[in-house]
Amino acid sequence: MFLDQLDEGLDAVEEQLRQVIATDVTLLEDASNHIVESGGKRLRPNVTLLSYLAAGGQNIFEAVPLATAVELVHTATLVHDDINDHSLTRRGRIAVHARWGRTFALLTGDYLFTKVYELMAPYGAKFNVIMANACVKLVEGETLQAEAAKNGAINQVIYKTIISRKTASLFEAASRMGALVAGAEEDIVEALADYGYNLGLTFQIVDDVLDIVGNPQTLGKPIGNDIVQGAGAFVAQNGKKTLNRNITAEIDPIKDMLAKLRDSGAVDVALAQAREWASRSRNSLSLVPYSLAREELDNLVELVIEREN
Repeated sequence: MFLDQLDEGLDAVEEQLRQVIATDVTLLEDASNHIVESGGKRLRPNVTLLSYLAAGGQNIFEAVPLATAVELVHTATLVHDDINDHSLTRRGRIAVHARWGRTFALLTGDYLFTKVYELMAPYGAKFNVIMANACVKLVEGETLQAEAAKNGAINQVIYKTIISRKTASLFEAASRMGALVAGAEEDIVEALADYGYNLGLTFQIVDDVLDIVGNPQTLGKPIGNDIVQGAGAFVAQNGKKTLNRNITAEIDPIKDMLAKLRDSGAVDVALAQAREWASRSRNSLSLVPYSLAREELDNLVELVIEREN
């Protein structure tokens, strides 16, 4: 029964994603469908719906527009990120900017962002402030990352600030809004929000590790982009002694750099930090009454740690 309810909610999110991006501007709809239909893990809407159920929500469709809005924010950032990172593929498909050009990709990302307003409007000021704050932090985090990379000033402290804003903020908003719309008490809302925040930190550091050791075919995108763009600093900083050696004059210096990082032990250090944040995420759930939804939230933590894409 529980899994059926969750599946119905996730199916409803998929349907609403398709409906909300519909427009009579054909190019805009085609580009939006291209990225939305490429799939993805749908982890953030999953967190929203599970937090709703774990907080005692009875009608999962109450939370579906919130879950859809969270996924749209994430999807819009992917379109813009691929422009900034010069990445030509996303989720195994050609990136929006590589197919339609930078101008239309920017407009597509903007369109997806603005559609979030439409989904959020019925929920009132409290929920809209939560989403707005998450979006502000997301842009701040991306800006801090680009600035630090440009200045060569990125370190572990700055890295934590960056990923807490650009990634963890949206996870936190997803779980917080799910709990709130279920009508949960404040202590349950805060526990689930803390769960989402630490899950987001865990997710991002694993993402940065996969940029070094992952399989491009499995990931659906090339590896090494984040390190080149100045992201993945936690791993890079722990491997800096290796990176400080002269990079050999190979045809592919990125491949050489990634090989040195793999050999430096930095990945193991990064994964240890990810497990610590994962543990904090799980600990937050101990304050939430037991349910199958809470158990599934706990399972998500392990999936994030062990994921390969």
